[in-house]
Formats: sequence, C-alpha cells, structure tokens
Amino acid sequence: MLEVKPREVKPQPASGPARRKARPGVPAEGVTIAEAARRTGVSVHTLRYYERAGLVVTPVDRTSGGRRRYRDLDLKWIVICTKLRATGMPISGICRYAELVAAGPGNEKERLALLESHRDDVLAKLAEIQENLKIIDHKIDVYRGSLAAGEADRLWAPVSTATLEASAARRK
Repeated sequence: MLEVKPREVKPQPASGPARRKARPGVPAEGVTIAEAARRTGVSVHTLRYYERAGLVVTPVDRTSGGRRRYRDLDLKWIVICTKLRATGMPISGICRYAELVAAGPGNEKERLALLESHRDDVLAKLAEIQENLKIIDHKIDVYRGSLAAGEADRLWAPVSTATLEASAARRK
C-alpha cells in the first residue's frame, strides 16, 4: 500500500518590516494572484511571467497550499515594472534594474544611470510623437477649414490610374 506523507512546508524567511507592513486595503496576509492582477492592471499570466523572468525583487510569499500571496511591496514593484515596460524599457532592462534593487545598497549609481538612460529614450520618443502630432493637427485644421468653406470635395485623395480608368468607363 502507498503511504502518503504530508508535505513539509518550509517557513518563509522574514523579509523586513516593509514586507510585513501593509497599507489599508492590502491585508497583512497579502492578496491572491487574481486580486493582485486586478489591483495592478496586468493579467495573471503576466504576474507569473514577471516572477519567472526574475522581475520581482523579493520572493512572492506562498500559502501552505503553494498559492501565491502578493504583499503591498510586491504590488508596488509590479506597478513600477509595468510603467517601465509601458514606456518601452525592454524586459532585459527591467530585469537588470530588478537585479540591482534586489542586490541591495551599493549600486545606486548604476540604478540611477539605468533610469536616466531610459528617461532619455522616453523623452526622445515623446519628441518624435510631438512632431507626429503636429502633422496630425495640421491635417485636422485643413479638413475643418475645407469643410467649413464647403470645399471638402477638393481635398487631395490619391487615386491610381486603374481606378481613374474604371471610373471613366463606368460614366460612359
């Protein structure tokens, strides 16, 4: 007969007061992965991926049944990761930043350099978007002006030679 022994649950190491102290709304025992997804705006799949990819700076707590429990610190960190990703930082950059943070004090200059470099990239993208927006605003002004003047039918519309020939043939 097969004997089933209860699984030994290893106690989680204390992670410091910031890990235990929760803001109102986040219970001291943490929240489920579904609730963490809801609170951070990412999918359950993304949360699991962030953990596997090494983007989470502290081990996510688990219940005795092995279910993840996200603490306030975890949720705040995940939001930081999503903001970095949303602004175009590659996963490798976020991973490097997470490694530096997880390593603790002594690498603040490297963290700062990484964030400043990313900020420069974001500012360059914003400048490009601003230039693109100027063109869109100009086109909007042209359409508004043409419509107000009753000249919308005179707006340029590219037409291929084949389309012109087909249109002329239909008129005959």
